[in-house]
Amino acid sequence: MSGHSKWHNIQKTKGAADAKRSAAFTKIAREMIIAVKQGGSGDPKYNSQLATVIAKAKAVNMPKDNIKRTIDKALASGSGDNYERLQFEGYGPSGVAIIVEALTDNRNRTSPNIRHIFDKYNGNLGAQGCVAWNFERRGQIVINNEDEELDEDTVMMDALDAGADDLVNDGDVFIVYCATDALVGVSEALEKAGYTFESAEEAMIPNDTVKLEKEGDIKNMEKIIELLEDDDDVQNVWHNWDM
Repeated sequence: MSGHSKWHNIQKTKGAADAKRSAAFTKIAREMIIAVKQGGSGDPKYNSQLATVIAKAKAVNMPKDNIKRTIDKALASGSGDNYERLQFEGYGPSGVAIIVEALTDNRNRTSPNIRHIFDKYNGNLGAQGCVAWNFERRGQIVINNEDEELDEDTVMMDALDAGADDLVNDGDVFIVYCATDALVGVSEALEKAGYTFESAEEAMIPNDTVKLEKEGDIKNMEKIIELLEDDDDVQNVWHNWDM
């Protein structure tokens, strides 16, 4: 099954500086604040959206104190009220489909920034729905296997027992897929079984992928992904480039 492009993005920046890590925490914290506001509770037992974000935070080793402080901040009056979710859809070089998910307090800042990145590197933004039809939202858990110590059959059985519905061996990682409403339960069960994650989140998985052959297209696509992910307002970047 295709759809593991997000892991390759993570893999490329795996040894990144603390600044990158801090930026990731900031984006997750913003997502957590919105989850508390929209779910009406700071308790993940009663707020499934918050539980999903906490699973994502734990997978990237966000400290428990940071998580608690963020939830407390979200419960404070007015915190996070000005943020709105935006989704941009468009195409990169050679028709690669791209979905950008953003949280912003100023769409007049965010929208032009996103459009500029697409335009500068041979992409173009499209209308809502122009590429989303080719993606499926699923739970995605990436398990590190760089040392090749994990047995695929064992991981598969543990994942299925936890409630997952698919597993892909992608070399130095195993990618576990599940329904979005099963993500928290599956991640908690696998964590108890002793697995460590590179990521655990709701992902947009493409139904098919596009290969880029020209060096110029590859460089432009890499630059689009890099700049989008570096934008403070962008939470996630999904695409169907077969890297």
